[in-house]
Amino acid sequence: MYRTGHITRRRFGAVAAGMAATGTIGLAAGDASARGRGRGRHREMRGMWLATVANRDWPSAQGLSPEQQRAELRAYLDAAVRRRLNTVFFQARPTADALWPSRYEPWSEWLTGEQGKDPGWDPLGYVVREAHRRGLEVEAWFNPYRIAVHEDPSRLVPGHPARLHPEWVVPYGGKLYYNPGLPEVRRFVQDAMLDAVRRYDVDGVHWDDYFYPYPVLGEIFDDSDAYHRYGQGFPDLASWRRENIDLLVREMAERVHAVRPRVRFGISPFGVWRNKATDPLGSDTQAGVQTYDNLYADTRRWVREEWIDYVVPQVYWHIGFQAADYAKLVPWWADTVRGTRVRLHIGEALYKAGAAGQPAPWQDPAELSRHLTFCRDFPEVRGHVFFSAKEVSQDLIGAMDRVVADHYATSATERR
Repeated sequence: MYRTGHITRRRFGAVAAGMAATGTIGLAAGDASARGRGRGRHREMRGMWLATVANRDWPSAQGLSPEQQRAELRAYLDAAVRRRLNTVFFQARPTADALWPSRYEPWSEWLTGEQGKDPGWDPLGYVVREAHRRGLEVEAWFNPYRIAVHEDPSRLVPGHPARLHPEWVVPYGGKLYYNPGLPEVRRFVQDAMLDAVRRYDVDGVHWDDYFYPYPVLGEIFDDSDAYHRYGQGFPDLASWRRENIDLLVREMAERVHAVRPRVRFGISPFGVWRNKATDPLGSDTQAGVQTYDNLYADTRRWVREEWIDYVVPQVYWHIGFQAADYAKLVPWWADTVRGTRVRLHIGEALYKAGAAGQPAPWQDPAELSRHLTFCRDFPEVRGHVFFSAKEVSQDLIGAMDRVVADHYATSATERR
């Protein structure tokens, strides 16, 4: 059984990032803060996400032997070193489960094909140890509220917290989510993530872009009971939902730093906070999703209030893209962090380079290198993180080779 609070008892996924307006994909996805947290606090961020949900990057298939799984992990870490990167964002809690022996949640199905089945080894502990041996830092990447990429609670193991507490669960868009409006849920998911922070020498705690789920046409995220119980005093449902996510971020930051003061805490949100047409403080974009309005994630406030140590906006569009131009979003984010102690790293869509169906700029191996060249004019940009490990390793059209040749002339793997 797993522990649920004090009770005895654990993105990837392509998202229509810009919806109809952008026609793009938003995926999941820092270096140390200027507060001095993290061993590599003075280094340029050169990172890659290593996604485990749905076996996106690792393991390549469910049910591989422990040695096969370890060999694949080592190969990705070696690829990061070969590409002169310095940080791996390892997805340790993709779907209310664990890639370590958690006291709170079951073993992840993405390891063995069976949720709750012990794989016979400790992936998070192994990746931390092997990464540090190579001079790489490790950010433990967690998804706070996603329970499952299906909508059937009976497919969860009997002792899963979501089955023990069905009142915590909201089905939406073919998936299951914990309800962010319940204080006991907020506490539980923090406890589950902090279990890893206490037990492993991670360099950071990382969340991606999933808070309230991305909108699904014709569906309602039914949190009306929780709103009736806890939403008094708020002008509307949206304001209450934003406060729920603000509390999650602020509380988690405080608790992470209380457990390990040198561990950094950061988030990689969808790249558009609000369009300028919606809010004069917003970016000059026409994105169909705005984190403030659609995901109830006030990412700009988290930066301005310095609740997080770093931010990695997923600026997953090419230079010149009309609805969400890379060359307009980077300056907006640079302006947002200016005057704060929050470090800015840019999330890069390496997965689009050479991919079928992507427009002409993404078929050019030099597009990503141009991104890094563009960012040189903004001292607030302290590095880049690439989605994701599979593309860092395979490099379909040589886009990563070009980035390394043009921008990463020297190694960046000396941990400090």
